[in-house]
Amino acid sequence: MTVTLDGLTEADAPRCAELERILFPGDGPWPASAFVSELRARHNHYVAARADGVLVGYAGLAGLGSARDPENEVHTIGVDPAQQGRGIGRLLLDDLLAAADARGGPVWLEVRTDNEAAIGLYRSAGFELMGLRKRYYRPSGADAYTMKRPPTGSEQSGRDLAGEEA
Repeated sequence: MTVTLDGLTEADAPRCAELERILFPGDGPWPASAFVSELRARHNHYVAARADGVLVGYAGLAGLGSARDPENEVHTIGVDPAQQGRGIGRLLLDDLLAAADARGGPVWLEVRTDNEAAIGLYRSAGFELMGLRKRYYRPSGADAYTMKRPPTGSEQSGRDLAGEEA
């Protein structure tokens, strides 16, 4: 099986919503309309992982702050449970981090405290635990860790996620 990455499109929104319901059933999974809204926001970067043309994963990053003081936030990463453990999450995260590095600034995210696989992935990518958000996820009430990856030396400050001057 070959996995390729490309841009997430509005046509992918229903499949993303389907995966959200499977992956995050007690944590307010995003509907298709939320993905469409995110894809229309200029400051966001969303990527799709496809295996034989089928969407098997997705990830999104928001560019925040100004060009002089940029920050980035991972909004979501999801991989079809049947495809987990094959490195797809790593490919998606690497794509988001490359976009963040091109823009500059640190990268923030929240992750459920009981999601050991995701926490391990984020730690291996340079994220550090910054704090705990009690009852962050709704409606489950699950806690989340806030994690941060400091800016890298290869960043290019002053660029937006599309590579244009901000």
